[in-house]
Amino acid sequence: MKIKVFIGLAAALTLAACTQAVKEPTPVYVWHQISATPNLDSLQHVFHVWRSKGVTGVCIQTASTDQIEEVAARAHKEGLEYHAWIPSMLRKGMPHEWYAVNRLGQSADEYPVYADTYRFLDPANPEVKEYLTEQYMTVAKIPNVDYVRLDFMRYPDAVLASGLAEYYGLSDVEGEYAPADYCYCPTCIETFKQQTDIDITKVEDPSKDPRWAQFRCDQITLFVDKIARAVHELGKKVSVDVFPGPNSYAEHMVRQQWNQWTVDMFFPMNYNEFYGEGLDWLNTVVAEEVEGAGNIPVMSTLRTTLHKNQEGQKVEARNFGLSPEEMKTAIRNSLSSGAKGICLYRATRMSEEHWDALEEVLKEFGSSK
Repeated sequence: MKIKVFIGLAAALTLAACTQAVKEPTPVYVWHQISATPNLDSLQHVFHVWRSKGVTGVCIQTASTDQIEEVAARAHKEGLEYHAWIPSMLRKGMPHEWYAVNRLGQSADEYPVYADTYRFLDPANPEVKEYLTEQYMTVAKIPNVDYVRLDFMRYPDAVLASGLAEYYGLSDVEGEYAPADYCYCPTCIETFKQQTDIDITKVEDPSKDPRWAQFRCDQITLFVDKIARAVHELGKKVSVDVFPGPNSYAEHMVRQQWNQWTVDMFFPMNYNEFYGEGLDWLNTVVAEEVEGAGNIPVMSTLRTTLHKNQEGQKVEARNFGLSPEEMKTAIRNSLSSGAKGICLYRATRMSEEHWDALEEVLKEFGSSK
């Protein structure tokens, strides 16, 4: 009898040990942009350091597609999952007719809103769709690329987050900001008219028409699905960074109904300071994101900073982000609210204290090391 009990106890302990050994690590990604002429040996060392600190994957933007093959191979050498981060609608130097037009009749390539870089293409333009789909397919064919990551797959911010509105001096704007309300090009106007029998240019306040808002959301969704089908046929996956929500922010701010997209991973940009919110906000918004995503994993993307604004100082958008202590709470709130993992923007803003904070919290949820 004692022998049977001993054998049973030993088996139970062995099973428990095995169960603990195969516990899935918490996915941790870093979001990083490299220079046009990177030192690849130094980058290899950086990848090695990140992996040693618990990072499991990298979302990398390179200066050209030619670099992706080498960079992806070096990431794989360190056991890192590779997401090829590529801007979509935000482009310079494209044909004039490819750009979106705002409610004032201004083309985004001539009158970019908010910043000179805000030159958005029209996602409903067939030539834009074909051009970008071909680009993403080219990247998907590159060895060691695990995911093609869509960036700026949206319209400009028709409604700015409260923190950014204060930064740009637009806190008094109510509703949608006309210079940032796209796209009113002839093709979009005519297509919408054919679908609804409504001439949106004759509507007193187009921003109040839910059918017009839905039309723009649909253009983004159709475009994402086109790219996703093409990439999936090549045996690769698609990830995408999105605004929080989607219902609470992304949909009405940038026309992202991303809960309808056929992709493989979401990276919601949960930058609480942009929205004038504290860290408790993450509990609510991440829970919403997880519910909206369904079976698609959500990686809560957190913005770090080395330089916090001091109390009483003017808010500087470039300094929005989490201190090491704040990052602990942000990660805990994200993971406890259902996020499968986290993403850190940007890794170059991670101090040793940030990395220590990450390690501390990962031990609570399952270390990646």
